[in-house]
Amino acid sequence: MYERAGGDAFFETLTTRFYAAVATDPVLRPLYPADSTRFEAARQHLKLFLIQHWGGPPVYRSERGEAHLDRRHRRFQIGPAERDAWLRHMTEAVRAAGLRPLDESQMLSFFRATADHLMNRS
Repeated sequence: MYERAGGDAFFETLTTRFYAAVATDPVLRPLYPADSTRFEAARQHLKLFLIQHWGGPPVYRSERGEAHLDRRHRRFQIGPAERDAWLRHMTEAVRAAGLRPLDESQMLSFFRATADHLMNRS
């Protein structure tokens, strides 16, 4: 997927588009660092994670260790509203990227499952 999607450039664009939406979302914005430098660092972490997950270089692991997404997100209150907002913005970012239908479907399926998995409150 990493190569088919367009490599690092694809994930740079995807996460930039996604974080631009998060920056103005009243449900999600409070979950992210207020400081713009740390907000950008969060985007970079997601970008590197996605690059590695989809078959690119393992830079995320070398810089941050194993992903352990549930452990990294445990401190945030993630319920249905947060999940839905996150998934809506990510879905819009993926669809705007113009991937081939099967690649888009696979990516969105991963994001749906991940968003559900990270919920930690009802």
